[in-house]
Amino acid sequence: MMGELRDLVSELEQDRSLYEPDQLRRRLEALDRIETCLFHMPPPQSEAEIARASALQRRVEAISANLEVANHTLYQEIRAEIRRGEGAKHLLDWARIYDPAVHADYQLNGVGYDYLDALVTGVLKFDEPAGGIAELAPEMVFYQPTPARFIFDLIRCSALNEQDVLIDLGSGLGHVPLVASICTGARCIGIEIEGVYADCARRSAQALELKRVTFIQQDVRLADLSEGTVFYLYTPFKGGVLRTVLDMLKHEASKREIRVCTLGPCTDAVLQESWLKVEGEQIVDQLTLFRSV
Repeated sequence: MMGELRDLVSELEQDRSLYEPDQLRRRLEALDRIETCLFHMPPPQSEAEIARASALQRRVEAISANLEVANHTLYQEIRAEIRRGEGAKHLLDWARIYDPAVHADYQLNGVGYDYLDALVTGVLKFDEPAGGIAELAPEMVFYQPTPARFIFDLIRCSALNEQDVLIDLGSGLGHVPLVASICTGARCIGIEIEGVYADCARRSAQALELKRVTFIQQDVRLADLSEGTVFYLYTPFKGGVLRTVLDMLKHEASKREIRVCTLGPCTDAVLQESWLKVEGEQIVDQLTLFRSV
């Protein structure tokens, strides 16, 4: 295994193309390969092996640091573009990795994470939550951020634009409202019951100087949904809480047309709502768009 790691480090040291801005995917893959080799490498036994391992470790640390610096530089450049109001094109260009005409070799099934998530997280640059996270209330679901590719799916399939108001019901750290605001200019509202998450989201928005995104710490059942035109749920709750929220959305739909985007198990419940119809094809483990009727 040490020989495999040595060969990998030599390969990476010679490949200067890794540091080009558009090679984020390859850099992250290289870091993953290094980590895998280190995990499986047995501890050195003799003094000679210890010396070789120490020398190799220094090379590993150097190449890893250089790759991380290249990634950080990319994230910082995109953050600067966002502050100038020019971040949408860069992020949407990266999202084109899911277009088969652009990257025929790239596919990701199910609700997993990939290097686009690393990009979005690096750009949004969430700080550490200040304080503890409250214990989950009954019928609330453990928080997981929406995989980045689904945020761009939401933007595309809902045709989100500057005239819309997107409300993310259970917004967590704010990935969806933040990216949607950057890429579309829509007014975006995140409603999140966990104050620690809402605070982190607000700080990210402030650092990026985003003026059309708001985060509200509140139980969704008490929220004002009257301005929303597009609503998003990544299964943030279930049971009676979900039933109450769907009834609230039905009330809003009685006053105007709305779109509802879902991801995860809550989609099955939303499919039973007679006041909503599915737009396009409904595929398991993919974003589903509904329109009120």
